[in-house]
Amino acid sequence: MTLDFELARQNMVSNQVRTWEVLDARVLDVLTALRREDFVPAAYRDVAFADLELPLGHGEMMMKPVVEGRMLQALELTAEDNVLEIGTGSGFISACLARLAGHVTSLDIHADFTARAGSALRATQCDNVELITTEAVREFAPAQRYDAIAVTGAVATLPRRWLGWLKPGGRLFVVQGRAPAMQATLLRVDAGTSEILFETDLAYLQHAAPIARFVL
Repeated sequence: MTLDFELARQNMVSNQVRTWEVLDARVLDVLTALRREDFVPAAYRDVAFADLELPLGHGEMMMKPVVEGRMLQALELTAEDNVLEIGTGSGFISACLARLAGHVTSLDIHADFTARAGSALRATQCDNVELITTEAVREFAPAQRYDAIAVTGAVATLPRRWLGWLKPGGRLFVVQGRAPAMQATLLRVDAGTSEILFETDLAYLQHAAPIARFVL
């Protein structure tokens, strides 16, 4: 029996994402319109809409649809926003951000992720995304500042230099802490506020895991 991808996508939005308090019409429209199944690895295409993290390779995971929806809603993007994504992964969130914002710069340490995401983005005619293969925690140094930063992997502790990459009024979504009870957090740079949105558990970005502690 062939999976009805259109029906599965609509069910994902209605029965998973909306019930997780994602009510922003623009976000729901993007998640309904974009073909998530075209971004997941081929082996997982039939479970592209399940309430699951999906393996991408290199120990990295694609976020659950509900977490993606909450992140996109929390950032409150406008069509004029310039967005930085840390962790391209499959490229699906890059595509969502591109539909909601003016321009997206997306970083990933894995060149094969950048290449695969580029192919998927071109197929969806996303021409406002720049993909860069680089390490974001220690190495990347932007030439500009951004209206919003979306971090798609976890960090044990927020790299403080990321806050300097935000424009006045900027906001940053990140999952931080120690597994298995990490906190999805929205930071607003002007207000100096940090709002905990929900608890979840994500794979750490490279160079962002907790430092091992040795006990004698």
